[in-house]
Amino acid sequence: MEQHRVAESPRDAGEPSLAERAYRALRDRLIMLEIRPGTPISEDQLAQSLGVGRTPVREALKRLQYERLIAVYPRRGTFATEVNITDLAHISEVRRELEPMAAGQAARRATDAHRAALTALMDELEGAPAAPRTPGALMHLDLQAHRAVYAATRNPYLEDTLVHYDNLATRVWCLFVDRLPGVAGHIGEHGPLLRAVVAGDAEKAAALAAAHVEGFERAIRTAL
Repeated sequence: MEQHRVAESPRDAGEPSLAERAYRALRDRLIMLEIRPGTPISEDQLAQSLGVGRTPVREALKRLQYERLIAVYPRRGTFATEVNITDLAHISEVRRELEPMAAGQAARRATDAHRAALTALMDELEGAPAAPRTPGALMHLDLQAHRAVYAATRNPYLEDTLVHYDNLATRVWCLFVDRLPGVAGHIGEHGPLLRAVVAGDAEKAAALAAAHVEGFERAIRTAL
């Protein structure tokens, strides 16, 4: 299985706890549908696969339940949540408002470190067409771009909210990725957006973010 690096916020810098490591690993497996929707979740199996004890796994699962990535049913157990396409409208409703706000704020507030990280991502995005990638690799690159912009807002509440909704949107995207031939082009749209953020052009960044969200929903509905 391919291993991909997923960008974390600068505020996550430092050595993460075992619970945080378990949370990040499980979160991204669930987002990328490596743990398929409806799959039973075993604490013992997860602890063994992650090389940690049951306590960190249990703490991670509590967070993932709050984020709607797993569901716990009395007397039945814990399961990866289903991807419900009817949720797309609700997710997009939130993202249409907050993604442009985040892009604009990132353009205004990004530090030199944020701009350097965004520039590195821009270079990677521009090289993507010349270096064929699997759909999974492209989706990881998409996550990195979104999370880097959210981090650059320097608003932890906005960042956490958008990471949550982007995670849910990515699950929908992964469900239909085989029916969407334009994935690379969609992810390539991040290049101009990141460039606008790095340049400090808040108005352009917000407009590009709004168009990106609309394009995402339109692509999914076309695939239905």
